[in-house]
Amino acid sequence: MNIYHSLDSFHRLECAVVTSGTFDGLHIGHKKILKRLKEISVQSGGESVVLTYWPHPRMVVSEDSQDLQLLSTIDEKIELFAEMGIQHFVIIPFTRAFSELSSDDFIRQILVDKIGTKKLVIGYDHRFGRNREGSFEFLQKNANNYGFEVEEIPRQDIEDLAISSSRIRQSLLSGNVEEAQDLLGRPYAITGIIVKGKQLGRTIGFPTANIQLHESYKLIPANGVYVINAYYEGKSYKGMLNIGVRPTVDGTSRTIEANLFDFDKEIYGEDLRVEILHYLRPEQKFNGLDALIEQLKIDKENALAFFTKEKM
Repeated sequence: MNIYHSLDSFHRLECAVVTSGTFDGLHIGHKKILKRLKEISVQSGGESVVLTYWPHPRMVVSEDSQDLQLLSTIDEKIELFAEMGIQHFVIIPFTRAFSELSSDDFIRQILVDKIGTKKLVIGYDHRFGRNREGSFEFLQKNANNYGFEVEEIPRQDIEDLAISSSRIRQSLLSGNVEEAQDLLGRPYAITGIIVKGKQLGRTIGFPTANIQLHESYKLIPANGVYVINAYYEGKSYKGMLNIGVRPTVDGTSRTIEANLFDFDKEIYGEDLRVEILHYLRPEQKFNGLDALIEQLKIDKENALAFFTKEKM
């Protein structure tokens, strides 16, 4: 996949088959659009092009941008689109000036002049340009003037899947990671650097890797204990994850701590990727460390039982 971090580095194509959007999470509704994009590319002898925007538009134009929680970082998007077999991935820097482009200017300056669009594929409620004034109806009405065709993925096709990024966020924020996985088509994952904590875990037989996320906007699921797969240096490790404030030891700040089974390396300063597979229980305050240790033993048994069940 060719990756472009600005329009300046993109060379106009003879037959570009294009879609655009923020694609947060790249869930299975998005994948339906991308599947159609690839089909048309093959049929027309063209090349598939995805336009996305970074930073996320809400980070630039919304007053509540500090509260924004996203399902995917830009690096995760690049990896996911590459797996989908997209040929060209264009990241357009989103600025206030860009947000003021009219839909007509966006179409003429970017889709036609810069990209070389011959077919545009969009989701059913996709809009673009200043104040979201560009719609499917606008495109259909003016397609001949722009020299390309437009196809909309019908509302029913996507709504039948009952998918939206907001629903996935709600699932994760309530701890329902299995529902989120069904809607994403893959486990929800977080990646961060391992930092030193209080190192209490190793003294009670459950050493943890404290994960500090690279991006503050990345959504963290609800507090609780989860079953995970962790990835380090190309290998997968089963484990548990605690998200919360560690009330038993009088914690005050929210942390993300992974206990990896059959893993004894010190990896401070290195990245760890974690797929969150199953919610075990809410975080709770125990009557001392002994009670916490007994519960952690039960948690580990339940986590291993989950993996055993998954293999059946």
